[in-house]
Amino acid sequence: MSTTLRPVPSTPAAALDVEPLGPAFGAIVRLDLGAADDDQIAAVRRALTAYKVLFFRDQALDPDTQIALGNRLGELTASHPVVPGLDEAHTEIYALDSADNGFADVWHTDVTFVKRPPLGSILRAVTLPPTGGDTQWADLELAYASLSEPVRRLAGELTAVHDGTREFGYYLAQRRGGRGSQWEGETFTALEPIEHPVVRVHPETGRRSLFVNPGFTSHIAGVSDAESRHLLDLFYAHITKPEHIVRHRWAVGDVAMWDNRATVHYANRDYGGARRVMHRVTLRGEAPVGVEVLRGLPASG
Repeated sequence: MSTTLRPVPSTPAAALDVEPLGPAFGAIVRLDLGAADDDQIAAVRRALTAYKVLFFRDQALDPDTQIALGNRLGELTASHPVVPGLDEAHTEIYALDSADNGFADVWHTDVTFVKRPPLGSILRAVTLPPTGGDTQWADLELAYASLSEPVRRLAGELTAVHDGTREFGYYLAQRRGGRGSQWEGETFTALEPIEHPVVRVHPETGRRSLFVNPGFTSHIAGVSDAESRHLLDLFYAHITKPEHIVRHRWAVGDVAMWDNRATVHYANRDYGGARRVMHRVTLRGEAPVGVEVLRGLPASG
């Protein structure tokens, strides 16, 4: 398989007004999501895979219509393996509320500490601070493609351990009494580390990406602690180079969608004591597979 990114397909724009933000990463889509027909929703789903993060302005979604939109794009999960939903009527919505430590100021890919991390997410601005609170996304496919060939080969041989304990262990133990949400048919009572390939092959496009993130990747398996730290530092510094990033300044009514299999994101925490509330729904994903599958070997992770 080629290590360069494939051209962005022309089909996503067929039924949509799309303004690309870069050659293969990020796009503004002008569409009323609440009134979109089936062809337009199918085009949004194709555009999500092509551009990896999409932005929609001037939407009028509420919790019910956000859930309905998610169900049109894929199969929704519970809000989070550990954090309960918005309320009993909206168990799919994860409310990120700065008044309740709902911050995401570390680069991360959502919920990589489970066997089947989410396919993607739909995030809606509910309450915004007067200034600040932007979100940034980085393109993990572009980051992989722009590595040198020797480092790409090395990355393809590595496996990473992902662990949600640092971010959510206290919440699970203290606020949920050791009993989390129902996720993939399992009630989370502990956060067990899980292994995923460092280089992930996208199940729809075949493109490769670096699949590690500072939020949940604890270490590289099978190497020394020092080697693990240096390798992850190298990958993280490369992933977050400015040319790999798009940044969104939120306004009320904004909705963002991203392909969680090929991106990391970071919510800026630069708004002091002002309140910021975002509502997220999450699309069910699949177990990551690495480049060894392309060699006819069993997948890890």
